[in-house]
Amino acid sequence: MIVQPRIRGFICITAHPTGCDANVKQQIDYVTERGKVENGPKKVLVIGASTGYGLAARISTAFGSDAATLGVVFERPGSAKKTGTAGWYNTAAFEKYAHQQGLYARTINGDAFSDEIKAQTIETIKNDLGQVDLVIYSLAAPRRTHPKTGQVFTSVLKPQGADITLPGVDTDKKEVTQFSLTAATDEEIDNTIAVMGGEDWQMWIDALSEAGVLADNAKTTAFTYLGPEVTHQIYWNGSIGAAKKDLDKKVLAIRESMKAIGGEAYVSVLKAVVTQSSSAIPVMPLYLSLLFKVMKEQGTHEGCIEQIAGLLHDSLYSATPITDGEGRLRADYPELAADVQSYVSEHWNTVTTESLNDVADFTGYQQEFLRLFGFGIEGVDYDQDVNPEVEIPGLIA
Repeated sequence: MIVQPRIRGFICITAHPTGCDANVKQQIDYVTERGKVENGPKKVLVIGASTGYGLAARISTAFGSDAATLGVVFERPGSAKKTGTAGWYNTAAFEKYAHQQGLYARTINGDAFSDEIKAQTIETIKNDLGQVDLVIYSLAAPRRTHPKTGQVFTSVLKPQGADITLPGVDTDKKEVTQFSLTAATDEEIDNTIAVMGGEDWQMWIDALSEAGVLADNAKTTAFTYLGPEVTHQIYWNGSIGAAKKDLDKKVLAIRESMKAIGGEAYVSVLKAVVTQSSSAIPVMPLYLSLLFKVMKEQGTHEGCIEQIAGLLHDSLYSATPITDGEGRLRADYPELAADVQSYVSEHWNTVTTESLNDVADFTGYQQEFLRLFGFGIEGVDYDQDVNPEVEIPGLIA
């Protein structure tokens, strides 16, 4: 099969197996070159391990700390007529390279919100690892079926309190335009919190703790994004922000429960990057394009792998972690630097379709978006036939 990108709105419905493999290998090479994490984790559970920050966490702990990793994903394999998801190919590539290094790497494919997947994960930890010393929670999903009530919740990307109109980029037409969004209802906000808030993270930690599979002094972290003022209306002060604020509430109880084993729990704040989730948020393509422009010029631009590797080295396993007044770990401060945000603010309301490629790095944004699905990777021949049916070596059926 010759695989080319087929884009619909903010999603690419094809993925390139060889390109995804090459993308994973580049991230592994970065982590290897950076060097080992001093006193890093050795047995790691990554919940949401197949793309973005979750994948970066799995790569960083395995190749930066020689850790055994168990990943939980929800991905679709390829068939003779259709490519699998990028997350499936990423996971297959990760496991291949981990096994080549003699590292334990297995993956559970299923709904991480369910009690069944939690139980299967616990059983696998007991049988294979005994206990884990780091739990990464990096789930991003549009809906959640509650494991106790069976109720299905759907998240929304909306502001709170009032309708808004903000500048953005129509990524199909490559035009600067205005996006108008209606305010979320109370029910929609509650549903978004149910999907993307901290309840499931707490359920995971409670289940792992009750099963006795958390090692003494274990750590856990979930990822969040705060962002600058220009994105607050749609993000931090919107429905998604309500869910992220719920993480800040839930971590307090998780932190308290972890004290019994001498453990630690953190919310980690990361910078804006191109992910399958962020590309779905109106205004983010424009914000990211402006951000890339200035941060690349400064030499401070980072993607998922640089952020997570830095988080492990500089905060999660550092004697002097970078924290804020709320006790969060912070890896996003370069994004929020005054000169960076001054540049973004200067062009936020004045950028036009004609000036887009001059004042912003929209081309860079598009390249990063395609990389998520294995396209535009150096050294990959996209005119060559590839087999879309790729096995995950350590898949647990």
